[in-house]
Amino acid sequence: MGITDLAASSSSSGGFNPTSLLLIVVVVVAFYLLMIRPQQRRKQQAQQQANTLAPGARVRTTAGMYATVVEVDGDDVVLEVAPGVEVRYMKRAVMDVVSPGDVEDTVDDDVDSVDEADEDETAPEYDVDAEETGDITSEAADEDSEESAYEQATGTKKD
Repeated sequence: MGITDLAASSSSSGGFNPTSLLLIVVVVVAFYLLMIRPQQRRKQQAQQQANTLAPGARVRTTAGMYATVVEVDGDDVVLEVAPGVEVRYMKRAVMDVVSPGDVEDTVDDDVDSVDEADEDETAPEYDVDAEETGDITSEAADEDSEESAYEQATGTKKD
């Protein structure tokens, strides 16, 4: 056994390997920078925003409801969701403070989409004299289709 054989066996038999330590450090630092730090920043911004709520501010809740802050009371906030309708929420339920222009744009878009939907749908026309002539009305047709659907689903007739 030579000296070179002894040196080769000692380096591969579990000695200290600095590249593996460096790799572990790089993974830990990357995890911190990509996961933990941004989460802490978002949490801090949400906390700061909740602490700066003031009466009269327009806000959007986590449920997507727009409201006006009426009163701030500790961890709670009273929001006016409609004229004369006040609701108590937790401060953390407020997603963000919105400017008045943002709220008006979203309300206008919602109203436009409802108007377009109303124009597309046409009301079914019913024959008022159908009962007198003995024709099947739409209500009777609906009842027949409900009964047949019930029979198919349960295998029994509806009483």
